[in-house]
Amino acid sequence: MRLLLAPAMLALLAAGACAPLRSHQGYIVDAELVNSIRPGVDNRQSVLATLGHPSFASQFNQGDWYYVARDSRNYAFNKPKVREQLTLQISFDAGGNVTAIRKSGKDQVASIDPMGKTTPTLGRERGFFDDLFGNIGAVGAAGGAPGGGRTSP
Repeated sequence: MRLLLAPAMLALLAAGACAPLRSHQGYIVDAELVNSIRPGVDNRQSVLATLGHPSFASQFNQGDWYYVARDSRNYAFNKPKVREQLTLQISFDAGGNVTAIRKSGKDQVASIDPMGKTTPTLGRERGFFDDLFGNIGAVGAAGGAPGGGRTSP
């Protein structure tokens, strides 16, 4: 009986460890506040008072403001996967008045897969001993002065 009970308990424990971890990052969206912002009516100060500080501001296009909210989920040690995302872009004219409000979602999320822990470079591969002993004799060789500088006669 104990031989059957131990694997069953282990299976239950393992199944409980696979519960998804949910997380929220960024702006907490209040639909009523977002819908209260009107182009041509509001300005930077009223948007700041209504929505708070943006997640980030653009360096171009008169300094557009972006409010980003992301909900993601992952299991154990896996990479988080984006479930929902809202990006709210508020554009201003030169006078600081709201000209446009754009919303985008998860379709704008770019999935980037890096090459690994090292960046591939062109050129000669250096080994451990090349790095360790490669500079012997090279210090001060370009003119005799310390630092490789030339001395005038």
